[in-house]
Amino acid sequence: MNLVPSPPLTRAQESRVAIERLYITMRHLFNRGFYKPSGVSGEEIRRALLTLQPEIYGLVGDPQRVELDGLVYVMDRLPKGIEACRVISLASREGFEHSHFPVLVPAKRRRNCYRIDSEQMVIEVTNGRSEIYDILTHLTFMFMEADKIRRNAFQEKGGRIREWEKLEAIIHSGGTVNDDERELALTYLSSILGRTFEETQQAYSRFEETAGTNNGLFQIVYGLGSVSMREVGEPKLGREINFTPMLRERVGQHLYGERWATRLKQYIWEHNLQERPIHIISANPHSVMNCLYAPGALTETTTWDNLYDLALKLSQPAQRELRKRVTEYAIEHGMHLLEDLAGTSLMVQLIDTDHLDATKLSTEIAHDPAYIQATKPLLLVMDYAFGEQAFETMDELLKPYDYNEKTAPLNVASISIVGKAGILTGEKGDLMIPTSHIFEGTADNYPLDNDFSKADFEGHGIDVYEGAMITVLGTSLQNKDVLSYFKNSSWKAIGLEMEGAHYQKAIQAQSKIRGSVSTNIKVRYAYYASDNPLLTGATLASGSLGTLGVKPTYLITMKCLEKIFQAD
Repeated sequence: MNLVPSPPLTRAQESRVAIERLYITMRHLFNRGFYKPSGVSGEEIRRALLTLQPEIYGLVGDPQRVELDGLVYVMDRLPKGIEACRVISLASREGFEHSHFPVLVPAKRRRNCYRIDSEQMVIEVTNGRSEIYDILTHLTFMFMEADKIRRNAFQEKGGRIREWEKLEAIIHSGGTVNDDERELALTYLSSILGRTFEETQQAYSRFEETAGTNNGLFQIVYGLGSVSMREVGEPKLGREINFTPMLRERVGQHLYGERWATRLKQYIWEHNLQERPIHIISANPHSVMNCLYAPGALTETTTWDNLYDLALKLSQPAQRELRKRVTEYAIEHGMHLLEDLAGTSLMVQLIDTDHLDATKLSTEIAHDPAYIQATKPLLLVMDYAFGEQAFETMDELLKPYDYNEKTAPLNVASISIVGKAGILTGEKGDLMIPTSHIFEGTADNYPLDNDFSKADFEGHGIDVYEGAMITVLGTSLQNKDVLSYFKNSSWKAIGLEMEGAHYQKAIQAQSKIRGSVSTNIKVRYAYYASDNPLLTGATLASGSLGTLGVKPTYLITMKCLEKIFQAD
C-alpha cells in the first residue's frame, strides 16, 4: 500500500508550533526554578525564537548583524544595567522595596527592579505569567545579540579586534564621549555591531531619548559583549536566570489583584458611593481627566481650538505646570487618586460626577446635564493592565464586597476598554472596534455585544475597522506568517492585543455564571493602532507613536463619556 506523504507545514503552522513550544518550555523552566540561557533549555528557547523570527526582533536570525531597533525596544522594557549582569532573578514582592537597593524602573514598563551587586539583577514580577513570558523572551533576544557582539569582537585568529579595544578604553575612561569624539567612537561601534555608521548613529540617538533609564549604547554593547565573553572563558561564571520559590508559589493566585480590588471597594463604601452606577474605564491616566477637567481648569489662561489641540498642549514636556493645574482642579471637583499599594502598578482615579461642574464640560462631548445630575455616575478609571493581569484585576474587581459579615455586589453599569493594539488592516493611528476576541493558542473565543460600533467613530478623519481581534500570548512573539493567517483566513482579524480576551473572560464569568454583576452590563471595546506588525518599519520596535496617538485616544475617550453621560 502506497502511503501518501503528509504535506509540509506552512510557515504559519511552523510559527504557531514554535510559539507553543516556547511557552511550554518557559512554563517548564519556571516550575523548575532556574535555567542557563546557554544550556540545553536555553538553546531550546533560542531555536524556537529563530524558527519564529518575530517581527519585533528584526534581524535576530542574522548571524552577524546586531538588531538595533529590537535592542532599543527590549532595553526600554528592562532595567538599567541589566546588560552587565550574569545572574537575573525573577521575584514576587518580597521586601526589596524596604531595602537600601535603589529602585530601577524601565522606561516603558511599570516594574520595580533592583541591582543587588555587580553580577545580579532582581526583577519584581506582580503581573502574572504574561509578564514572566515577556521578560524571558526579551532576555533570550538580549543574550542572542550579546553572543553576536562577542563573535564580532574577535578576529579569526582569536584575538580581540582593534575596535573592541577602543570601546573598552572609552568605557574605562568613564563611558562617555564629547561631541568631537562621538563620530569616531560610533565608527568603532558600527564595526562591532555589524551595522552601518548611520544605523549605529540612529540607535545611539534613540537610547539618548530615554537616557535616565539605560546606560547608553556604548555601555550596553560593552556590557553585553563582556558578559558573553566571560561565559565562554569561564563556564562556571555563565549566565543564569532563576525564579524565587515565593514567585512560583504566588503566580496565578490573584494575590495582588485581590488586594488592589479590595482597597477600591473599601474606599467606595467608606465614602458612601456604593449606590451610584459605577462605570469602569480601562485607559491611560490622563485622557479621561483631561477631557472632563482641562477646559474648566484652563479656560481663563489657555487658548485652544478643540480638545485634541488642548491635549497636545498638555502632552508637551514643558507644560508640567498646566498638567499640575488640571490635576489640582480635578481633585477639587470630585476626582480621588488612589495610587497602587498592592503591587499591581495600576493607578486608579475615582471620579464622583456629583462634584463635576457640567457647565464646564466641553461642548465636543455630547451630554445631558439633567441626566448626570439625576444618576450621579461614578467613574472608576484604571490604568492599563498587562496580559493575564487583565483577568486577575477585572475578575477581582467585579466580585461582591465582603464587609462586616455582609456581601454586597457592586452596581456596575458599564465597562469600557480604551486600548491600544497592533493593526493588520490599516495604519498607525487608525481605530479598531472588535466584534469578538480570539484567544491565540487556545480554543477560547469570546463573541461580544459591543456597545461601540464603527458608526460611532466615523466622520472624524480617522479610518475605522470593525471585526474580530486576536488576543495574543505576547506581542514580542508575533510574525508576519501567523498574523497574515489570522488576517486572510476566515477569521478575518483586524488587529492584535494582549488583554481583550482576559477582560471578557472575567466579565462573562462574573455576569453570566457567578451573577456578581448584571447580565445587562454595557461593554465597550475600542482600540487605536500603535503599530502595524505586517509593515516593515511600522512595528513597536520602530519607535514611539508620538502625537499621532493623541487624536484617536481622545476620540475613544470622548465617545465613552458620551455613552455614560446620556440616557440610551
